Amino acid sequence: MMELDLNHTEIRANGLRLHAVEAGPADGDLAVLLHGFPEFWYGWRHQIEPLASAGYRVLAPDQRGYNLSDKPRDVSAYRLEETGKDVLALLDELGRDKATIIGHDWGGGVGWWLAAHHPERVQGLVIVNMPHPVVIRRALLRSPRQVLRSLYAAFFQIPRLPEALLRNNDWELLVRNLQESGRPGTFDDEDIEQYRRAWWRAGAMTGMLNWYRANLRYPPDFPADKKIAVPTLIIWGAQDAALSRGMAAESAGMCAEARLVLFEDATHWVQHEEAGEVNEVVVEFMKRPDRGPGTGDRETG
Repeated sequence: MMELDLNHTEIRANGLRLHAVEAGPADGDLAVLLHGFPEFWYGWRHQIEPLASAGYRVLAPDQRGYNLSDKPRDVSAYRLEETGKDVLALLDELGRDKATIIGHDWGGGVGWWLAAHHPERVQGLVIVNMPHPVVIRRALLRSPRQVLRSLYAAFFQIPRLPEALLRNNDWELLVRNLQESGRPGTFDDEDIEQYRRAWWRAGAMTGMLNWYRANLRYPPDFPADKKIAVPTLIIWGAQDAALSRGMAAESAGMCAEARLVLFEDATHWVQHEEAGEVNEVVVEFMKRPDRGPGTGDRETG
């Protein structure tokens, strides 16, 4: 893995202490990279330096509940409304009016919430393998196959038991899931050691799982008839074991202006597996977010 010239920092935001890494010129346009489960800032290791080298100021926080950031105990603290406010507070602390939001998995959920409720703060939206909340809601009502794919999220609702099972034998089940859900070699031994270290931090796994618990108990408000108004790029690994590819195009349809880039041979971890092409597509979008193809346009990587 390439060496990253990163500045590790702690930022007080929305009443929490959030750890983050920063890179790139201080006066560059801001890109906020939001990881998902079960990663942390390190999940963007292939994107941080290329974006910084392209002239952007990059901020990759550990989201609440993860790694070195604070871990509130109340399940309701992990609603998208609260995690989205973390990002708004980070922008305020940095003195920034807006940023490009780049989110994978649950980080994409935060991105969808920000674009829907605070479009004035979002310069552009990049979503990586995370359907629009209205789309996943519809899929769970209409598609038995998607329900089966999402059963793990139902298991995560049980208090304490998921933590105990995942923790067993130094996180063996979670490691195996990472390795088997991606292409061979996507996560090497160094990567796995970084993740294990983050998962072992006190309260981390409960905080991480509370994202699933909170957003099932307290569903975020996303009107079905309201389109995302900010320019949006959706990147999707078509071999995602948990999320059907059809939801990618449906999510693009929830946007006033969206471009969909589909990687046929990639999985849920497309930003790792196709890092070079993903970075090129993201930088191109950030340079001209208002000049991309219209809703539903598709490219295959």
